[in-house]
Amino acid sequence: MNNGSFEWAKGMIVLDRTQAEIAPVGDSFARDELLCQRVGEGRPPVCHLWRHPRAFVLGAKDSRLPGAPEAVRWLEREGYEPIVRGSGGAAVPLDDGVVNVSLIMPLSGTYAYGFRDDFTRMVELIKRTMAGYGLVVRHGEVEGSYCPGDYDLHIDGFKFCGIAQRRQVKAMIVSAFVNVAGSGDARAALVRRFYDVAGIGAEAGDYPDVIAGRTTSLEERGFAWGEGGLDASEGSDGLVSSFVGAIVRTLSYGDPVTALAVSPPHELPDASAIAEMRERLAIRYPIPR
Repeated sequence: MNNGSFEWAKGMIVLDRTQAEIAPVGDSFARDELLCQRVGEGRPPVCHLWRHPRAFVLGAKDSRLPGAPEAVRWLEREGYEPIVRGSGGAAVPLDDGVVNVSLIMPLSGTYAYGFRDDFTRMVELIKRTMAGYGLVVRHGEVEGSYCPGDYDLHIDGFKFCGIAQRRQVKAMIVSAFVNVAGSGDARAALVRRFYDVAGIGAEAGDYPDVIAGRTTSLEERGFAWGEGGLDASEGSDGLVSSFVGAIVRTLSYGDPVTALAVSPPHELPDASAIAEMRERLAIRYPIPR
């Protein structure tokens, strides 16, 4: 597979919802699920970018930890919206500085590669995007980080991104969380506190051992404001906008993508379909109570 050419991105639609109004975090996962169904039916592939100001995403294994119900109650008292995701991986906190990137592609034609090659698409997308800012990104598990995996993305050994995958019958979602702005250590501390409660009574190795000094953000690694000359006073929003613009430019290499507004056209899932799918996913992947 020639990742350098980004042939797989031809005709891809970019749905940027990083500046959208706040909605339940489950809406974004439901939107991914519905878009994946439509891509499997022959619609164009999609890159969905989104964020949430204060949510906490549990992996399926996290939700089965003995203390998970109490840990979820603690998260809710702290103002976090919990959700259990259907893709692989462990706990991940979301806030205004975290951008979620979903590559939604069919399991046929130029997209029909092996399981690991699907992860490689996301790896190459983010590597090339960051190379434009002089940042060298490598992949491989970062021990002690939260949601550890073979495709952790790191700079100088500090993780800023994790990747997971979900497959339907005819299409797939390769998703990444990217710590664009803010403190990696602060997010790691939150995850560690979650496991301190959720892991009571669990066996050794049932959940990640999250430690300080292993997780970072692009801002902390020197991510610049980019071509737009953004003012640092714009904070997380400015950095997120710069990152999203860089992702779109990378995907556009050799073949322009179609950029959609925050209010998507009628062919994308409507509010009622999203609400229905959100409820279905909540039943399939229940929050521990």
